[in-house]
Amino acid sequence: MSLVVNAAAYTAIDHAESESREIEMIKSLFYFIRLIFLQKYLIISMAKREVATQYVGSLLGFIWTFINPMVMIFVFWVVFSVGFRVQPKNDVPFVVWLTAGMAAWFVFADIVNGSAGIIVSNAHLIKKTLFHSHILPVIKIIACLITHSVFLLVLIGLIIFQRMPFSFYYFQFLYYLFCMCVLALGLGWAVSALNPFIRDIGQIVGVVLQMGFWATPIFWDINMMPPKIQIVLKLNPMFYVVQGYRESFIYFSPFWKHPYQTLYFWIVAIAIFIIGALIFKKLKPQFADVL
Repeated sequence: MSLVVNAAAYTAIDHAESESREIEMIKSLFYFIRLIFLQKYLIISMAKREVATQYVGSLLGFIWTFINPMVMIFVFWVVFSVGFRVQPKNDVPFVVWLTAGMAAWFVFADIVNGSAGIIVSNAHLIKKTLFHSHILPVIKIIACLITHSVFLLVLIGLIIFQRMPFSFYYFQFLYYLFCMCVLALGLGWAVSALNPFIRDIGQIVGVVLQMGFWATPIFWDINMMPPKIQIVLKLNPMFYVVQGYRESFIYFSPFWKHPYQTLYFWIVAIAIFIIGALIFKKLKPQFADVL
C-alpha cells in the first residue's frame, strides 16, 4: 500500500515539476519577445545604419534601391510575358501581377537569407555582455522593409500607369506583411542561431529559398496545375502571402474569404515562430564561445 502511495506521490511531484518548467519556459519566451519592444529605438537606429552602409561609396547611393527592382521586373516581364506569353486570370496586366508576387517573395527571401549570417557578421556585438543578440534578425527585418517600401512604390506606379482601379483593399497588404514578418522572424531566429555552429546553414538556406522561389506561384498561375498538385503547393506558407498581396492590390478580395488557408498559415507560422525563438534562446549563451 505504501508503495502505491509513494508512486502516486512521485507521479504528482513529476507532474507538478513538469508544469512548473512549462510555465517558466512560457514566461521566459514572453520576456525574450518583450525585450524587442524595449530595444525598439536601438533596432530602428541599427536598421537605418545597415541600409546606409549598403551604399557607402556608391555614386548613385539610395537610387539603386529603385534601379534594382525595376531591372529585375523588366527582365522577368520580358522572359515570362513576351517569351512564354504567361497570362494571369481576368486579363490582369502581367507586369502588375508579377510585381505584386515578387514584392512579397523578395522581402521574405532577403530577411531569411540575410538572417543566416547575421550573428557571425556581428561577432563584435555578440561578445558584448549587455547586447541582446536576438534583436539582430529583427533589425534585418526593419532594414528589408525599408527597401520593400521602394518595391511597393514601383508596384503602385505600375498600377497607375496601367490605369487600374484603386481600392481600400490596398491597406489589406499590411495584414499580409505582418503575416510574412512573423514567419520570417521565426525562420530568421532559427537559421541565425544554427549558423555559428553549422556554417553550411547559409548555403542550405540559399538552396531552399531558390527551390521555394520556383515552387511558389510568382511567375505562373497556380490554376494551371492539376488539383492534386495545387493542394501540395498551397502547403507552402508563402503561397498565402503572395496570393494575399495580389488579392490586396489586384483582385480586391478579403482575407477572411479563405478561412481554412488562414487557419493553416497561422498554425504553421506560430509554430515556426515559437520553435525559432526557443532555438535561439537555447543556443544564445554559446555564441561567444564559437565565434
